[in-house]
Amino acid sequence: MLIGALLIATWVILLIRYPLRAVPISLGALLGLGLVAAWVLWQERREEHLLAQLELRLTYDPAACPPGQPLRVTLDNHSSSPLQSLRWEVAAYSPGSSLNLVTSDYDAPRYRGPGDLQPNQRWESCAPVPPLRAGYRSSALEFQAERLQGSFAD
Repeated sequence: MLIGALLIATWVILLIRYPLRAVPISLGALLGLGLVAAWVLWQERREEHLLAQLELRLTYDPAACPPGQPLRVTLDNHSSSPLQSLRWEVAAYSPGSSLNLVTSDYDAPRYRGPGDLQPNQRWESCAPVPPLRAGYRSSALEFQAERLQGSFAD
């Protein structure tokens, strides 16, 4: 923080003392900073748009999945870019309720998607059920993926 304050003070002194040289340089730096900010915003919106085109379904299906991993995960990539990585958190809701019944433990399972999923392809897997609040059964709950974070190839 001290270095930042020192840089700003130096910039103000140079701006006052040498305005004909400092103003064009400052405008150039400001333009460069604006271009970097615009590029970052564009990348974030592109990623949000591509994540919105993913269809991720979670169903409790102990008959089709191995023991210890009764949560069936189905991911469809409807975007135009290959999916490189995907992470998400699982939320569990009682039908008709908006209260998340998953307890947030540090030892909760981490949910990750496939390493590479081409456009218009499907990926299926099984995953463990997250730790739930006491008194709730997994078979009576609806599971949803939340807080998706992913990256796509260019």
